[in-house]
Amino acid sequence: MNPRSPSHLDHVRNDDAYADILAGWDAAFYAKFTDTLRPSTPGGRLLDIGCGVGQVVATLTREGFEAHGVDVAAPNIDRTRAFTDRCLLYDGRQLPYPDNHFDTVGALNVVEHVEDPEDFIREAVRVCKPGGRVVLSSPNFLRFLGFRDYHPRMRGIGNKWRNLHALLDRRSRMQSRPGEHRFERMTPIIKEPFTPDDDAIVCTNALDIAFFLERSGCRIERVECTDRYVPAALGWLLNLTPLKYGLFNAFVVGRKR
Repeated sequence: MNPRSPSHLDHVRNDDAYADILAGWDAAFYAKFTDTLRPSTPGGRLLDIGCGVGQVVATLTREGFEAHGVDVAAPNIDRTRAFTDRCLLYDGRQLPYPDNHFDTVGALNVVEHVEDPEDFIREAVRVCKPGGRVVLSSPNFLRFLGFRDYHPRMRGIGNKWRNLHALLDRRSRMQSRPGEHRFERMTPIIKEPFTPDDDAIVCTNALDIAFFLERSGCRIERVECTDRYVPAALGWLLNLTPLKYGLFNAFVVGRKR
């Protein structure tokens, strides 16, 4: 067997400090993801891909669901041992589960960090049961509206103008040459101090995520620009029009056919 090729994720595979960062996440950060990942049937089986130190798995396990998780970082998985044996270390490529195994499958802020996002989404859909939900939430690096632009790709009038045209070009390519369409790759930012998503290598956005979920066998149920809970009226307004594709985040829910 050939050895595993180097990955940009190698720096977190044994990084206890990174596990500390994840452990400090505010519960509000992943509450919407948790609620959407929750199976509709009592005791349902779910998978959190890139589970970190297992906050989502812990919450849903306490509620009586069969909650599973995978992560590439050994220190993260070690911390999940305090409450479950259903979180596994994996290679970031192939999920160690059979086809059609889970009622729901999700990944929160993971797609932007994987080498092969198209394969990653296919794998997520593969292990989900027909009729089950797949929940993918990532930053929108092609935002052309809004504020709190923490990444250089999002920041400034010039970038926002380019992002708008990039989204229009990508939509056109999806329609005219769907078989050739791929996520755009980015070069990670190396600097100190580290800021959120400096290590992102995929230019995630809701348009692309929805496209690859559909191509992998899902029907899209929801596309939202809000990955956290906001007041209902504000959420309705932000997600009312196609402008949501140019706003804050990419929160996409598909239903496997």
